[in-house]
Amino acid sequence: MTAEISARRRRDIVDALRRGVVPSSGLDALAVGLDRFTAALDDDLDRVAGGGSVFKAVRGEYGAGKTFFTRWLAERAKRRGFAAAEVQISELETPLHRMETVYRRLVEHLNTEQFSPSAFRPVLDGWIFALEEDALADGVVAEDDAEALDRAVSDLLERRLGEISRSTPGFAAALRGYRAATATGDHYTADGLVAWLGAQPHVAAAARRAGGVKGDLDHYAALSFLRGLLTVLRDSGHQGLLLVLDEVETLQRVRSDARDKALNSLRQLIDEIHAERFPGLMVVITGTPAFFDGPQGVQRLAPLAQRLATDFGPERRWDNPRATQLRLPGFTTGALVELGNRVRTIYASPAVAARVDDDYLATLARAVTGALGGRVGVAPRIYLKKLVAEVFDRVDQFSDWDPRRHYELTLGAAELTEVERNAAASADDIELPI
Repeated sequence: MTAEISARRRRDIVDALRRGVVPSSGLDALAVGLDRFTAALDDDLDRVAGGGSVFKAVRGEYGAGKTFFTRWLAERAKRRGFAAAEVQISELETPLHRMETVYRRLVEHLNTEQFSPSAFRPVLDGWIFALEEDALADGVVAEDDAEALDRAVSDLLERRLGEISRSTPGFAAALRGYRAATATGDHYTADGLVAWLGAQPHVAAAARRAGGVKGDLDHYAALSFLRGLLTVLRDSGHQGLLLVLDEVETLQRVRSDARDKALNSLRQLIDEIHAERFPGLMVVITGTPAFFDGPQGVQRLAPLAQRLATDFGPERRWDNPRATQLRLPGFTTGALVELGNRVRTIYASPAVAARVDDDYLATLARAVTGALGGRVGVAPRIYLKKLVAEVFDRVDQFSDWDPRRHYELTLGAAELTEVERNAAASADDIELPI
């Protein structure tokens, strides 16, 4: 495995685990138990790359690895030429029934294999560059004839924007203005128009006038802007967009009127996707079983419940990976040990490999799980954090340090998430000798 992962990426993975967060890359190396989903998800990505659209819902208890799953999927998608964005749904900052806020966060978190968030401006610049390359490829103008090239690009731009202009004239107008501003070196106007295209509020009036646009985005305009963004991504060489809507289960805790609006917005979005009105888009939402099955979630809106209905049997091994709703398998103690084994290989320390065996990995897994009330599904984050920061690091640095003799597992409330604290047997520090 270490031969497949660069030294820098190994360091990044280990550092993220040491801090108790999901690594930003290299997730394939940590993906335990997800092989059963890969074929179906790759088929979905192929469909999206071919101009289709896909909706998926991922269900799992707190700690089941929903965030890891979606980031693992995003990493796979980006390697295939997709752009990706993860948006956290929240009542105050990103309410689902106000799509303009969702679109704004999408743009802010847009990333590709080459560019980290926000990749929105590099995507726009790549789109303009692709227009110039296509204009030169026609052989009508010479590369050194700047004026003729500008006219040819403008003509090509109008043809490409024809479809966008019919549905979203403001988006097309702002793109024209952005290209003109970048061509003349008017950075102030270009910055303003990028902000307006990204649904940022309070864009200077002078920049909007220069681009021939006015006002701010609303819910319905944001959906049209999303279609425009998909067109730009396709024309700039990307296969499509993977949009993850995370923390959707928080809708259960908002006011009833806001919850009903959000659930209906989700239903409308699913219908639009199934009607292929967003070619090149894959949307994935995450939620707990309570959100999908409980009275304050999906079941509150019958049409939405019908669209997401999936029959799960008692045996997870027969779950259909092609279904609209995917059920994450959750962790077992054996899966934790396998995960620890993989991290030990990524850590790539001879001392760790020699002195931290599988039996100790299992001992620590049982200790962490026991300290969290036996809820193994909640254990992976803190297990990996303890394993890297308190065991591997010490073994790697101190030749006479033995984890079996010198280490006592301590879980302090301050280092635990709310879910982990609730799972723990006590709110006080728990000291378990291992």
